[in-house]
Formats: sequence, C-alpha cells, structure tokens
Amino acid sequence: MTLSPAARYALRFLALGYLLVLLVVPVGLILWRTFAPGFGAFIESVTTPAAISALQLSLLVVAIVVPLNVIFGVPTALVLARNKFRGKSLLQAVIDLPFAVSPVVVGVALILLWGSAGALGFVENDFGIKVIFGLPGIVLASIFVTVPYVIREVEPVLHELGTDQEEAASTLGSSGWQTFRLVTLPSIKWGLMYGIVLTVARTLGEYGAVIMVSSNLPGTSQTLTLLVSDRYMRGAEYGAYAISTLLMAVAIVVLIAQVVLDIRREKTAK
Repeated sequence: MTLSPAARYALRFLALGYLLVLLVVPVGLILWRTFAPGFGAFIESVTTPAAISALQLSLLVVAIVVPLNVIFGVPTALVLARNKFRGKSLLQAVIDLPFAVSPVVVGVALILLWGSAGALGFVENDFGIKVIFGLPGIVLASIFVTVPYVIREVEPVLHELGTDQEEAASTLGSSGWQTFRLVTLPSIKWGLMYGIVLTVARTLGEYGAVIMVSSNLPGTSQTLTLLVSDRYMRGAEYGAYAISTLLMAVAIVVLIAQVVLDIRREKTAK
C-alpha cells in the first residue's frame, strides 16, 4: 500500500502530536514547575533528609534486586533456551506473569503470604524477621515485577547463538563453568546488560507493589516513588515535582544507557 505525500505528512504530524500531548507537554510542565522557583530551590528540595533517605533506600533495593535477577535469571534463560521438557510452556507463562498482573495484586499476594497472619507468617512471629512493611517486602515486590527482564533479554540471544561453540569447548576439555565463563557469558553480555538496565529502571520506578508492602514512613521505608506520592498527598506539591524531576533524570540516564548498548550491540553484530 503506497500513501500519498499528503497522507504520509498527516501521519507524521499525527504521531508527533500524539507524543507531544502524552509525553512532551506533561514532562515539560513538571520541569517548568520544578525550576520556576530557581535551581537552588530544587537542590534544597532533593537534599532534605527524607529525600536522601528515599534515594538511598531506592539504590539499596536496586543493589539487591539486580544481582538476584542476574544470578537466577541467566540460569533460567539457559534452561529455557537449551532444554525441552514437560511444563516448559507453563514456566514461560509464569515468567511473563508480572507483565499481566497488576502490581497492586502482587503486593496483596505478598501480604497474604508473608504477613504476620499469612501462610509464612511464622517467619515474623517466631523469628522476628519483619518481611511485610520492611525492606525484605520491598525487595520481594521489586523482584517479582522485574523477574522477566533479564530472562527475556538473554534467552533470544542464546537461541541465536546456538550450541556449536559450547559443544566445541566441551569437546576440547572445557568444564561446564569454563564453557559458561569463556564462551557463553561473553556472547550474551549485551543482552544481559540490556536486561540489567531495564531492571534498574523498573525497580526505581515501581510504585503499586511497593506501596502495598511498605510502611511508607519518611526516612525509614520510603522509596523515591513513594516520596513523590507522599509529598503530593500532603500538599507539598513542589517537593513532589522536584523528586519527579530527579526520577526523570535517572530515567534519562537509563535511556542513554539503552541507546549506547544498542549501538554497541549493532557494532558487535557487524
């Protein structure tokens, strides 16, 4: 189907207008509200004890979630890409479950499971380990919503790579760990890094699941997203705009990282 020049221009303007209304205008409005009082006010707002604590907690959650997703995600991707077994389709569906289930539902499920009256409530009642309304609950919620990213970025790379190089390494006497470290890992590094970038972005921006399992106390259990909501609900709108801008800055860094990884991946493929 060939479109006339007028139709092509109309579609371009329609797409640009759609992006303008849904993305550029809201983001621009937040930036304008943030920096209207001056850059000093922005710095003051994002360096309060509550903001610094929220940033530290968010980074701590990222520091825990990312390694766990890598440690368990890569072997899972290897199992899915290298093996055929009964129940594989079910496992694939379970991995994709966070894409279909509302994060709020995830939070409720974690409360029913790990809460003091839940199925695993003995962990808190008998051992004094507070999961829900503590750091472990936030980490569990963040892991659940980010599980697919590493797996879904690494698995296609493994399919494309095939098994020839790994089999050749094994034939030459390489152990399983040596084969993985010297052959498999270098081949999947770009997919793995891309999955890590997506995991970081989703962890920093998660709200629905985290709000359900966090006590949401300023300076104790507030992530950056929870702090934005808390400030806005308390009428401190400028503080919410400032933290939102900080989150957008992190998102831009993540976006740049994605672009760089795409460029390097293309160069490597050539």
